[in-house]
Amino acid sequence: ELDTFTIVTTEANAAMRPLHDRMPVILAPGDYWAWLNGATAADQVQALVRPCPEAALAVYAVGRAVGNVRNEGAGLIQPV
Repeated sequence: ELDTFTIVTTEANAAMRPLHDRMPVILAPGDYWAWLNGATAADQVQALVRPCPEAALAVYAVGRAVGNVRNEGAGLIQPV
């Protein structure tokens, strides 16, 4: 058994665009079932691959330490 995952990306919304041209797909809780149900039609799943609303995100500056994979801890996401 091998546990794996994939991060599915889409174009960036207006809040993320100043940082990068794409972002992870963030599903609304009401869309979880459609995403995970193997019987869902491909076009229905494809419709879920879209930028999330800007209001669903909190965008703020953090310290430079967040960019180093050797650093860990909740302090990395504290606003500066």
